[in-house]
Amino acid sequence: MLLRLAPALTLIVLGAPIVLGLAWTVLPAFGYFPAIGGTGLTLEPWRVLFASPGFERALLLTLTTGIGTTVLALLAAVGFCAMTAHRPSVLRLRSALPPLLASPPSAMALGFAFVIMPSGWLVRLVSPWATGFDRPPIGLVTVQDPLGLSLIGGLLVKEVPYLVLMIFAASAQVPVGHTLAAARALGQRPATAWLKAVFPQIYPQIRLPVFAVLAFSLSVVDMALILAPGNPPPLAVLATRWFSNYDLSLYYPAAAAASLQLVLVVLGLLAWLAIERPIAVLGCRWIERGGRSQVTQGLTDAIGVTTVVLGGLGVIALAGMAIWSVAAAWRFPHALPDGWQLSLWRTHGDQIGTVVGTTAAIGLTAVTIAAILTLACLENEQRRSLRPGTTALWLLYLPLLVPQIAFLFGVQVVLIRLGLDGTTSAVVWVNLIFVLPYVFLSLADPFRALDPRYAASAAALGASRWRVFFAVKLPLLTRPILVACAVGFAVSVGQYLPTLFAGAGRIATLTTEAVTLSSGGDRRILGIYAVLQTGVPLLAYAAALWLPLMVFRRFRGLA
Repeated sequence: MLLRLAPALTLIVLGAPIVLGLAWTVLPAFGYFPAIGGTGLTLEPWRVLFASPGFERALLLTLTTGIGTTVLALLAAVGFCAMTAHRPSVLRLRSALPPLLASPPSAMALGFAFVIMPSGWLVRLVSPWATGFDRPPIGLVTVQDPLGLSLIGGLLVKEVPYLVLMIFAASAQVPVGHTLAAARALGQRPATAWLKAVFPQIYPQIRLPVFAVLAFSLSVVDMALILAPGNPPPLAVLATRWFSNYDLSLYYPAAAAASLQLVLVVLGLLAWLAIERPIAVLGCRWIERGGRSQVTQGLTDAIGVTTVVLGGLGVIALAGMAIWSVAAAWRFPHALPDGWQLSLWRTHGDQIGTVVGTTAAIGLTAVTIAAILTLACLENEQRRSLRPGTTALWLLYLPLLVPQIAFLFGVQVVLIRLGLDGTTSAVVWVNLIFVLPYVFLSLADPFRALDPRYAASAAALGASRWRVFFAVKLPLLTRPILVACAVGFAVSVGQYLPTLFAGAGRIATLTTEAVTLSSGGDRRILGIYAVLQTGVPLLAYAAALWLPLMVFRRFRGLA
């Protein structure tokens, strides 16, 4: 009976906050907010929004950075996979992805900003011997530039590894080796063979991850606060500023901006679906014509190399923040600090320890609840011989497709009414909305792929269903469960807006502190928080890989 309630409970955990949050965001967008005197429906919030200075530029910046990032990220990921698909050594690259994937968006943005800024690492490496600069160049804007190019670059560094991993995962469902061999036998070059024969089979499986990238890029806040221009900022940042303002009258245009953000994401997804068909038709014609042009191979290789450079920038960004955290003094144009020290770690140790403890407690609690719900749903699915369809997958992706700013304000209104605003339990609950989909998606395939003969053998020996679950399935799934929990923990650590709204600014985590410091704090302290933002999730990944080896060291199949 309890298992049968698990899917409904999971849907409530995912859906209820989004539905209620959207309701209490859309209603103030039309003037209805009784708590501050809005008792009637009106279009005044929209008039205020449209008349606000810089609105058109904020809207254009949102669209160009969001759509541009998604298109470029997909091209980069596809080009890289096409370039390396015929090289068995590419599998080793999976081990290089976790540091980039584990890094919260704000940590990556901070590191990327240091790399590309006029006084950043790239300029330092070629100064003064190549540039002649003995001081940072004046007038060169590489961070928070008006066109949002730095934001696009930061988003690419974060999102391309994610799409590459999704393509790797989807490739496991396709006979890549035989397909490539058949295409190569027809005279196609390696990259062209992958694009023509493999990618059309993979794309339907990565459509939802691409949509998640589009929704995130259109509505990102923490990275935009660091990399995007501030006047005017992207629409989501503008809404966040108004929601955080002490002037309560700004809540109405803020709600309108958040609602417009939702409309933009929905229209973006619909436009992407509409464009897919003509592109598919053109692709089919290209495949049917055959041909062995070297242009496609060369273009793919160029894109693949660019992707490798992006990955290198991500690694350099993380390394740069690590160096800043132990730098005594680092004057321009020196490529490395003049000295090293750990005094800031010791001086701020107590404060940092408290923030790390809060972050870890929130993440572990959310991940534990998510793992229990996920295992209960999957066990119920197996016992009742259910086969979830596309609708269930869309529901899982719902928290990743709906812009956070579009419903988190409404969630905060609900939390205030329940007396939970600003509490740790509220932050855990809101983080769970985003942790649960990742834990479920990470664990679903290993659970469903588990050989049923193990359970059948245990049942034949008289074991009950629950004993089979705890004594057979869970030990066999220890590694996938821990890896899924590590993924969920990393997602929790990186949550900025959910912590900001649910915690009412009173719950300090590594991410909220890092974003706050990014506006003008000591770069060395900022480096400490950026290192911890990446290091804490990496420790979770390491534990997920190490614990099974220790616990089941006598049983090679389980470890």
